[in-house]
Amino acid sequence: MKRREFITLLGGAAAAWPLAAHAQQGERVRRIGALMYLAADDPESPARMAAFARGLQELGWIEGSSGSALAALQNATRTVPIVFVNVTDPVGAGYVASLSRPGANTTGFTLFEYGTSGKWLELLKQIAPAMTRAAVIRDPSITSGTAQFAAIQAVAPLIGVELTPVDARDASGIEQTLAGFARGSNCGLIVTASPSAFRRRELIIALAARHQLPAVYPGRAFVVSGGLISYGTDEIEQQRRAAGYVDRILRGEKPADLPVQAPTKYELIINLKTAKALGLEVPPSLLARADEVIE
Repeated sequence: MKRREFITLLGGAAAAWPLAAHAQQGERVRRIGALMYLAADDPESPARMAAFARGLQELGWIEGSSGSALAALQNATRTVPIVFVNVTDPVGAGYVASLSRPGANTTGFTLFEYGTSGKWLELLKQIAPAMTRAAVIRDPSITSGTAQFAAIQAVAPLIGVELTPVDARDASGIEQTLAGFARGSNCGLIVTASPSAFRRRELIIALAARHQLPAVYPGRAFVVSGGLISYGTDEIEQQRRAAGYVDRILRGEKPADLPVQAPTKYELIINLKTAKALGLEVPPSLLARADEVIE
């Protein structure tokens, strides 16, 4: 098998995790760099990397250790195979030519389809039926931030909710806007998926609690940290699927021939302790649909 170096791009850029893998047959070491938007000390990072490593091990690749993976990342070219995970709009961002035929050296797995964003508002209305106003934290500087907000806007008139956009990039702006917004009545909060919102999740969750705002989030990590409810991709499963693509490329397939795939599993997480603190009673129908209930 022709020697290659690999980069696995996991949703953005903040922390690089070096891995080295070789097949059980004793072939030469293949170097894999995992680049994530999470900080190295973020509590979510180890679980995601562990899932990715387990997926490779199940496919016959044994993890070693190598400090040269970072060099492979820094020297990346248009010929180095790249497998991304949790990218919202790879076509719009210019990472691939199309979902079915990505072309060049890049392929991977999308975070979700934009229509999922409307689902957040519907769930929030179910858990807080009196809500008529919702602040939406999104990053307007990225294509996915605009598109997610547009999908929520399409649903809002149908269920009688007025939206207020909030820039996810500005921590002080988030605080000020939510403080003013929460002075009104029947308020709620939607947090769309973006690296900015994820990195500020502790602040956002604290503000939601301070202002007694029922809030829906794009992923489980928010609810584990005290958020009310989330609906989004099972990101651990996404890492395992990424390992499958890396395995296929290591065995000779080309990224250009591997279609970009949408998520196959979404999860609904509810924090009952937070619901109680907000004075909300979660509908039994919603609890029955939950993949995980945190008490």
